[in-house]
Parts: sequence; C-alpha cells; structure tokens
Amino acid sequence: MNVLFPRSLKGLFQALAEPGARVLAGGTDLLVRLRAVPDSGPAAAPATLVSLDRLAALRGVREEGGGNLRRVLRLGAATTHAELLAHPLLRARLPVLAQALAELGSPPIRNMGTLGGNICTASPAGDCLPPLAVLGAEVELASASGVRRLALDGFLLGPGRTALAPGEILAAVRVPLPGPDEVQHFEKVGRRDALAVAVVSLAALVRLGRGGKIAGARLAWGSVGPTVWRCPEAENALAGRRLSLTALAEAASIVRSQVQPIDDVRASAAYRREVAGNLLLRLAMLE
Repeated sequence: MNVLFPRSLKGLFQALAEPGARVLAGGTDLLVRLRAVPDSGPAAAPATLVSLDRLAALRGVREEGGGNLRRVLRLGAATTHAELLAHPLLRARLPVLAQALAELGSPPIRNMGTLGGNICTASPAGDCLPPLAVLGAEVELASASGVRRLALDGFLLGPGRTALAPGEILAAVRVPLPGPDEVQHFEKVGRRDALAVAVVSLAALVRLGRGGKIAGARLAWGSVGPTVWRCPEAENALAGRRLSLTALAEAASIVRSQVQPIDDVRASAAYRREVAGNLLLRLAMLE
C-alpha cells in the first residue's frame, strides 16, 4: 500500500484522482478497519492512502465574519481533537463542543483523531455530531472544481454515509458563534466511565430571554437513530418557560414518546428511550 503526503490542495486532488485512492486523516477509525479487510478481491484495502497530515490549509481555528455577516469559527477538518480542545476561543465560545471533545476517546486518540474524521465516519455515536448540530454548523467541501457548503444535517445521510462526492474532501466546519444569552451543555452515557462509546448523548443550546424564560431551544441526541436526532416538539414545549425541572420533565415525556432507538449489543431500545429523556432533566442544573 502506498501512502502519499501532499503539501498542497492541488497535489491532494491530483493524488485523489488515482484509481482507488482514499483519504487518511488521523487514522483512528480507518486503520482499525483496514486490518480487518482481505488482501485481494473487491473488498480489499485501497492501493493508495492520501494523508492530510501535511496540509496546513486544512488545520487551525480562526474567527471569520463581522459587519453584516454573523461571526463564525472556521475549524479546519484536519485539526486534531486535542488541538481544538486546547484552543482558548473554542473553549470560551463553544463549550458544548469542548465538553464533547473532552469525553472523546483517550488522550492518544484525541492527539491523532481529527474533527473531519469524526464527522466523515458518520457514526450514530459520534461525539462531535450532536454539539455541531445544535450549533447550526455547516461543512465546507472542497474538490478540484471548487468549494461548496452544506448544512451538517444534509451532509450526514446515515451510518457511515455522507454527501461527499468522488474526489471531494471535508475541508472545514463553519460554526456560527452563539450569543452570550445562550446556555450550552453536552452529556453522554456509556457503559463505562472512560473510553466509552455513547449509548445515548445529548447536546443542548438554550437561549434565555427576559426573566430567565426560554426564548428558544435546540436539542440533539446521538446513538438513538441512524444520524443525529432532533425533537422539535420537545424544543417547542420549552419555549416561554423557565429551565425548571417541571418544564424539562414534560419535554422529556415528549422525547420518550417520539424517539425510536434500536436494540444492539450496548443497550436495549427501552433503556436508550429512558436515558434520552433523563438526560434532558439534567439541564435543570443550568437554571
């Protein structure tokens, strides 16, 4: 197997034009999967891996916008989880994402794994996906023919499936910066305290208005459906109310009636349904 290390986007797209070439980001998911594939046949490992490791254009965090444009954080797709977690602007303005990054894998995984890899793996249990969903993130997709943007919920099509076209890469994620009146929270439940794949996770972005009443809520769950799951009915039920246990309990009841998780080796559908509602109750501590 050949591994190429292009140093420019032009070189990257030339390398990806090779038959069967495949992108290599941090490799924390891909390399594990490659160990399980046969050496020949239609399911064989790709002949060429194209590493993003030396492409500075795909790394880093910067603030953009201003004037009449809403300010956003542009997160390079090849930026590692550890680099994102250490960035003061991300920690200050996007705590819901920082909380998810802090619980993702282990220090070695966070040092190698990238934001783009976590998104493109498109796992229902991907830790970064619910926070990015409530933040209204969009992805920046690049190819030899140009750049396009797509809302995250339009990019994630199902387990392991995305809207990436042939020869296209995820170059960056653009996240609108929340206002100071927006409360952010992420929490997940796993089968152990560390290195846990989420059985259920919840990201919340709650905008508080006058008198501490909820002016708007965005809620997203992981590991309860094929992709990130939203519950507009529960979000609407919270509008105009305080972030109290009573209001959250009513919204949690709606969640349990709407969510349709599956049974698997990590948890039953009934357990996931109960936990999906219970995680919402945890927001009472933010009042």
